[in-house]
Formats: sequence, structure tokens, C-alpha cells
Amino acid sequence: MEEDEPELEAGLEAALELAPAVQAAIEQVFPSQDPLDRADFNAVEYINALFPTEQSLANIDEVVNKIRLKIRRLDDNIRTVVRGQTNVGQDGRQALEEAQKAIQQLFGKIKDIKDKAEKSEQMVKEITRDIKQLDHAKRHLTTSITTLNHLHMLAGGVDSLEAMTRRRQYGEVANLLQGVVNVLEHFNKYMGIPQIRQLSERVKAAQNELGQQILADFEEAFPSQGTKRTGGPSNVLRDACLVANVLDPRIKQEIIKKFIKQHLSEYLVLFQENQDVAWLDKIDRRYAWIKRQLVDYEEKYGRMFPAEWCMTERIAVDFCHVTRAELSKIMRTRAKEIEVKLLLFAIQRTTNFEGLLAKRFSGCTLADGSVQKKPEVPPPTTNPFLEDETGAETDEIVMEKSDTDKPKKPKVPDNPFHGIVSKCFEPHLYVYIESQDKNLGELIDRFVADFKAQGPPKPNVDEGGAVLPSCADLFVYYKKCMVQCSQLSTGEPMIALTTIFQKYLREYAWKILSGNLPKTTSSSGGLTITSLLKEKEGSEVAKFTLEELCLICSILSTAEYCLATTQQLEEKLKEKVDTSLMERINLTGEMDTFSIVISNSIQLLVQDLDAACDPALTAMSKMQWQNVEHVGDQSPYVTSVILHIKQNVPIIRDNLASTRKYFTQFCIKFANSFIPKFINHLFKCKPISMVGAEQLLLDTHSLKMVLLDLPSIGSQVVRKAPASYTKIVVKGMTRAEMILKVVMAPHEPPVVFVDNYIKLLADCSTDTFQKILDMKGLKRSEQSSMLDLFRLRLPAPPPGGDGSGSLLLSAPTPEQESSRIRKLEKLIKKRL
Repeated sequence: MEEDEPELEAGLEAALELAPAVQAAIEQVFPSQDPLDRADFNAVEYINALFPTEQSLANIDEVVNKIRLKIRRLDDNIRTVVRGQTNVGQDGRQALEEAQKAIQQLFGKIKDIKDKAEKSEQMVKEITRDIKQLDHAKRHLTTSITTLNHLHMLAGGVDSLEAMTRRRQYGEVANLLQGVVNVLEHFNKYMGIPQIRQLSERVKAAQNELGQQILADFEEAFPSQGTKRTGGPSNVLRDACLVANVLDPRIKQEIIKKFIKQHLSEYLVLFQENQDVAWLDKIDRRYAWIKRQLVDYEEKYGRMFPAEWCMTERIAVDFCHVTRAELSKIMRTRAKEIEVKLLLFAIQRTTNFEGLLAKRFSGCTLADGSVQKKPEVPPPTTNPFLEDETGAETDEIVMEKSDTDKPKKPKVPDNPFHGIVSKCFEPHLYVYIESQDKNLGELIDRFVADFKAQGPPKPNVDEGGAVLPSCADLFVYYKKCMVQCSQLSTGEPMIALTTIFQKYLREYAWKILSGNLPKTTSSSGGLTITSLLKEKEGSEVAKFTLEELCLICSILSTAEYCLATTQQLEEKLKEKVDTSLMERINLTGEMDTFSIVISNSIQLLVQDLDAACDPALTAMSKMQWQNVEHVGDQSPYVTSVILHIKQNVPIIRDNLASTRKYFTQFCIKFANSFIPKFINHLFKCKPISMVGAEQLLLDTHSLKMVLLDLPSIGSQVVRKAPASYTKIVVKGMTRAEMILKVVMAPHEPPVVFVDNYIKLLADCSTDTFQKILDMKGLKRSEQSSMLDLFRLRLPAPPPGGDGSGSLLLSAPTPEQESSRIRKLEKLIKKRL
């Protein structure tokens, strides 16, 4: 028994292990905090919890009694539950039998309901069968009656149509024929029936007979040979046109073609190629003839043709096509007799006639006819390419300021008749182009002669450097030519005219603008003899007169106006020309030419003011600065420089008031030229005493203040100088001040002097350091030690880079200096 007990316990433990889901359900139904009810019950832990200490074992009997009592209660509960489940199986079987009986009764009732529903459905079908038959009979009867009515109408209509056709009762035929055609469409699906097919063939035969008969009536009324019938149109022909609307469209086109051909037969006879009135000088008679014919047509035949045929417009369009062919033929034959005035006269009269057609007709008979809305024009401005074109010419040139990033849309003509006749003149426009070439050449020559005769413009500060009048005249003439040419053609002639424009824009830039700029000895920018020789004290430098300064400013303003207007001219030409030719229009070269003129003008102004300041700087470099004993006011050379600046700059600023950006460029270029030259002359001031350096520092500061105030000097309205200009002046003049501060510093001890030089100037060039030592008046032996120390104290170049070339340069040796002098002497001799 003792051996079997462990096995029994193991079996009980295995039997009591429940699935996790079952255990969770039990805990949910019977929640309990008793450790004995836990699935992971541990007897050892439970006993340790009951008897945590040895003292607690004293009441072990009491605990055992309680557990036994609990076991007995559990046994009683189990016994009660087991006994309660004795009759559960029998009760379940009885409940199942009752449920089966209820289901059988329900199934029987559903079957009865289904049988009754099927009987009801059958009864409804029997009731509605007769109704459906009656409904189908009604529908078929209605269709039969309608078809019979249509058949009756078709048969009677065909008979009436044939009878009316024989009697030429076109008024009744027009209404009847449309009805017969509409009724016949209902029988398309019955064409297999012989009678229906026969009626359809009779209708087609009647239509063919009507077409031939109407054409014969029109041929009789308006014969191809001979004169037109003197009487007005008959009602028969008017009704015949209504019938033609219903017939095959070819009948209508044949009537229109024959009528227009007969109507224009007289025109071909009157204006034959061998007639005097056929030439271009009498082109007005052609247009006067068609105007009379259109008026005559409206009076006699206006009511004969339906309004939707647009017969008046068709006559005018056919006249234009005939005229275009006749003019092309006669101009090819007599091409040598075409002159510019004659050609322009014919083109002007033709374009006026085309404009008249556009006002009178909509262009609905043209293949590409469409009425375009005329663009709104901006207010007039002073630019000829921005002005509103007034007068009889309808194709204005309107220059609009727009974003260059926006894509240009090709301009669509607002006249649908544009070019319908005038296109014939395009092959002969070379005569016009050659004439404009000649006229523009004469215009440029006249501008040159007028400038020489009248001389440079008189100085007038109030005008602010107005552009030359010839510039406006040139672009106004360009505008006139472009308007005329765009009315004639938007193809190759416009490209040829653009080439002519480019040619004379360049000639104007060189002959009128650059050719009249004042000449200076150093205007070429190259090395000259005078720039190599020393200037004598008190020598005067040739300066531009007031008139010459105003002329330069006027030329600069004119070039700026030409530059802007040329850009607008290019945009307008691209709008006028065909889209496929837009890329061939490029005036960039001409705009670059005007930019060169502007640059040369600014350079002349800078050179003039720069040269005026040279004697003062030369005087500064020749002063004995080691003998200056005290610091006073600014030196005379500074006063001289300021005087020249105050004389020139206000004149230049007032004459460039309309082109402020170029005045700023002038100030920047002058600062970039004057400041390096001033620093070079500073290096020539040697030796310099401490007091002399202080005086030079004061002079430098005075010049710095004047240069900072240069853009508004002498002006009542004080404006802040541009930041770019201020930066250049401050940087350059600060360097000059630092040079003087280094000169003022003591050279003992040498290390401190070298470090101070590197800190203030940040210039690692030995040449600059050598010049500083010369300004201090040090001996050669002292300079040599200073240079060696300077090379040692130079900061190391950045790794991986080549560094500044000046870091590796040593002081020039006497041999190098003598070599440079010899080269300079050879250059002077060569120039002489």
C-alpha cells in the first residue's frame, strides 16, 4: 500500500490538470481568493504560510481540525451536486423530443403556405395572360397604324413631289421634300420590302431630277456666255435655292460656283493683263469695281439667295482670290517696272480694302476664318515702341513691359482677310527692303552731318543729360518700317528687315555715339610716353571742357536709351514674325555694342577726373615730408583734389540724373582707379618723419571723407551712398591709413615692428614691406636685417595650397632692379 500511494497521488495530480482556457473560465465564473483554489497551488508554500515559525506549531491540532472540517463540507457539496445530476439526462431527452415535434409542426405549416403561394401565383398568371396579350396587340396595332400612315404619306408625297417637280413648283417642293426625306428615314429597316425600296428609289430619282432641273434653270437665267439677264431674279429661282438647301450639298456648291463665275466674268475682261487699268498704279479701280458690283448684287439678287449662303461675302472672297492671281501674274511679267512708291501705294490700297472687308464681313466662308478680339493697348509713353499707333493703319505696334520668364504667345491677326490679296506682294518686297536700306543709310549720314554742323549739345543742367534727338528719330523710323513690313508679311521679309535694323544700329553706335566721344591721349587705355615721363611741377593737365563733359553724358544717356529700346525692338519683332522664325531674330550683338559705348563713356569720365588729380598726387610725392615740423590743416594737394572733384562730379551727376545706375558705376570705377594710385604715390613719399606721417594721415582721412561723400557732393539733396561704393572706399582708404600708422610706429625692437606690420596690413609681400622701410628712411643694412626677420615671422601657407606668390618672393636684388630699368629704357626708345 505504501508503494502504491505515490502512483495514486501522481494520477490524481494528472487528472486535476485542466487546460488554461478551462481554468480561466472557471476563475471567471467562480472567482476566489483562497490559495487552495489556485491552479498553481503549492502545498509546501501553503504549509509554510500557516506555520511561519516554530512557535506557530503549537496550534497545529486546531489547523488540522479546520482542514478536516473543510474537507467534509466539500464532500457534502460534491455529493449533493452528483445526486442532483441523476435526472438531468432523462429531462434532456424529453426536451429534445418536444423540440423535434415542434419543428415537424412548423415544417408542415411552411409547406402549406408554399402550396397556397404557388396556387396564387398560378392564378395571377392566368389573370394577367389576357392583359399581356391585349397590350402586345395594342402596341403592334399602333405601330402598324403609324407605319401605314407614314407609308400613305410617303406614297402620296412621292406622287406630289414628282408632279410638282414637273410643274417647277419649287416653293411647295422645298417643304414637301424635307418631309418626304424625314418620313423615308422611318423605313430604313424595311428596305427589304420591294414596295418600300421602290418608293426610296423614286425619291432619289426625284432628287436627282430636281438638282439637274434647278441647275438648268440657273444656267438659263445666268448663262456662262453673254451678258446677264436684265430683269431681276424670279420667285422660281428663290424657291429653287430653298430646294437646293435640302438636296445634295454639291448642287448648292455648283449653283454658287456658276453664279460667282458669271458675276466676275466682266472683271476678268476689264482688267486683262494687257489693259492699262490692270497695272498697280490703277489698283484702286479694281476695288472700286467690286464695291459697285456688291452694291448691285444686294439690290438685284440680295433676296434670291438664302442669308445663310453668305453670297456677298463669297463674291468678295472669290474676287480676292482672282485679284491675287492676276496681280501675281502681271507683277512677274513687269517686275522691272515695280518701284518702291508704286509698290507701297498698291499695298496700302490693298490693306485698306482688306480692312474694309473685315468690317463688312465675318469671314465665315474662309477656311481659317475667325474673328479675333482686338487687344487693349496701354497708355501712350515716350518710347516709340510703346506708343499707340494712330491713323489709318490698323496693325499697331504696342510694346508691353512683361516678364522675360513668361513665354511669348504668337500674335494672331485680328483681320481674317489679312493677306488674302496682299500676299501676292511678298515676293517683290525685296524692293522695299532695298529702299529701306538706302533710306537708313542716308538717315545715318544726315545724322552725322547735322551733328558736325550743329556741334555738341549745349550744357543744360536742368535737362539732365537728355538723349540725342537723332536717336528718337531713328527708332521712330524703325517703328514705321516694322509696321509697314508686318502688314505685308510676317515671313522672310521681316527677317531681312531685321538684318537691316542690325546693320544701322551698329553704324549709329559707332558713327554717332562712339565717333563723337572726345578724344584723349590715354583713351586707348594703353601705355603712352606721357604716362612714363615724370610731370613737371605746375604743369597743367588737359581736361574736358564743360561742353565735352555734357556731350559724354548725353552720349551715355543715348546709348542707355538705345540699349533699352533695342531690347524692346527685339521683343516686338519676335511678336510680329512667324513662330517658326522667332529664333532667327537676335539683337544681342547690337545691345552689346551699346553697352560698350556706355562703358567707354564712363571710362572717359573716370580718366578725365583721374588725370585732373594726378598733378596734386605728384606734388604730394615730391614734398619733403622729413622736414615737416608741425601738423596743420589739410595740405594744398588735398585741396586741389577736392576742388577737381567738386568741379566735375556735380556736372556728371546732374547730366546722368536719368541713368542713376551708371553714375554709381562712374563713382565705383573712379574709386577703384584713384585709391590704388594714391597709395602708390604714398610709397613715393620718402623719407617721412613722424610729424610728416601724422600730416599725411590727416590728409588721407580728409580724402576718405570726401570720397565717401562723392555721390552727393555739391548736391542740395543728400543721399546715402550705395553700399557697394562705400565698401570699396572704406577698404582702400583704410589700407592707406594703416600704411601710415605702420610708418609712424618705431622700428625698435624689430620683432615688435614686424609683428605690428603683419597685424595692421595683413600683407605678406616683401615688396610692400620694402617700401615701408624706404618710407621710414632706414639704411640698407637695417633693411636687410628687417627683411630677414620679416621672412621668418611670415605665417606658414595653408597646407595643400600653392599659397600666395608674394610669400615666396624675396626683396629684389640690385641686378633685378637694373634689369627692369634697362627694359623700361628700351620700351621708351622703341615708342619714340
